[in-house]
Amino acid sequence: MTTTATATRTADAPAAAAPRWTRVELLPPLVLAVLGAVLLAPGHGLWFDELFTAEVGRRPLPEILRAIVTGEGVTSYLADVPPSYNAPYYLVVHAWTSVPGLDGDTSLRVLSVLATAGGLALVTRALTRLAGRATGVLAGLVLATAPLLLEQAVEARSYGLAVLATGGALLGLVRWLQEPPRGLVLFGLAGAGMGLAHWYAVTVLAAFVVAALLLRHRAAVRVAVTGVLAVLPVVALIGVNLLNGTGARNAEHLRDTGGTLADLAVEAWAGGRTPLLYLTVGLAVVGALRGAGVRVVGTCWVLVPLLLLVAGELVRPLYHPRYLMVGLLGLGVLAAAGATALPRGARAPVAAALVGLSLLASSPLAVREPRERSDELVRLLARVQQAGEPVVAADQRAALGLDHHTRTLAPRLRPDVVLPPDDAPSGADRVWLVRRLVDGEPVPTDDDAVLAGAGLSLADDSAFPGTKTDLVLQLWTR
Repeated sequence: MTTTATATRTADAPAAAAPRWTRVELLPPLVLAVLGAVLLAPGHGLWFDELFTAEVGRRPLPEILRAIVTGEGVTSYLADVPPSYNAPYYLVVHAWTSVPGLDGDTSLRVLSVLATAGGLALVTRALTRLAGRATGVLAGLVLATAPLLLEQAVEARSYGLAVLATGGALLGLVRWLQEPPRGLVLFGLAGAGMGLAHWYAVTVLAAFVVAALLLRHRAAVRVAVTGVLAVLPVVALIGVNLLNGTGARNAEHLRDTGGTLADLAVEAWAGGRTPLLYLTVGLAVVGALRGAGVRVVGTCWVLVPLLLLVAGELVRPLYHPRYLMVGLLGLGVLAAAGATALPRGARAPVAAALVGLSLLASSPLAVREPRERSDELVRLLARVQQAGEPVVAADQRAALGLDHHTRTLAPRLRPDVVLPPDDAPSGADRVWLVRRLVDGEPVPTDDDAVLAGAGLSLADDSAFPGTKTDLVLQLWTR
């Protein structure tokens, strides 16, 4: 038993001094930052989820905390959409936007890019210590160019912070494996941050604990205890959400995969590109079998979250591609380990193919259409609306974009803005109505009957299609 344990430590967690830090390890976060800047360059306006981040983050801290605890919304038209679900993220956003010069829309996305880049720096460093510089840097590059990661890295949501916390937990684990008890505090603090950034990241924390137990057996009891303690904050957060009635608020957006969760997850990681999918999975298998230093950690990183979520599907639908992103980072890590485990002559071309195919799969992101165009709609309104003409939001999605962008882009419109639950005024001769389209048709609201009953009729409309939300600006006149 002692001989076997010693062999396992030598193969998967070398106790020798880690390689010294070099500048080449900064390549993955630098690549991520450059690609993030390219994706942000078109300057598309925020869409509904990001607008919600912006509107919650700008509120006074006591108001945010009260809404989190009570499960109440921060606006009249989003009374049933409280900030409880991703509460820690909104607190971070509040602190970030409180810094002078960082209160703009773009800064929210920059926060995500910086957090993701920081997470990749930590992952690269951890894997360099664990498996060598070639594997560490290649793994970082594979993650930095992955379509699923890049898509989430440039949005004003909590996934960048989840990647940052995951990188910290991994580095803490590797430090503990090589120089116990060093790294245990980092592992615990970052592990807590993982779950607070996104609940599903707890499955990856569990994977790290399982890896430690497999590698160090009884000596890993401290890691397991630390992992349990790190889960307590997210358990408390889930408890708050259950008590205020918002724990299952997003359940309707999740799908039942019918047992195909693993297939769908891997397809999402590869951006739907078959060559990248096959190459990634094939190299990941090689990495799981022959990847020096990272076999156990990488395999647990992939399998434990998938097994937990597959088991969870027996209770309720769980699948959304971005929810699995932190767990799928392990797939990229194993693929990189597989590439560096190949015969020497094949390593460089296969590594280049892996990164190149990832870039190719990510390239459509650079030319994607806006997810929502409420900013363009408000700019048009600012040109055509005359003072005193009501501007009415007919539904929640229309209201959030109109509320935010009239505050940031066209303050002169604010006195004429009418937000739900208020209906369109019946006494005006000209009314601008902003509403959402579903399947090309306006979502029915009470405003139609109010305006028609007041003798107004639809005179003109302008459509603003987006990949997530389709909006239309209507002019009603007598």
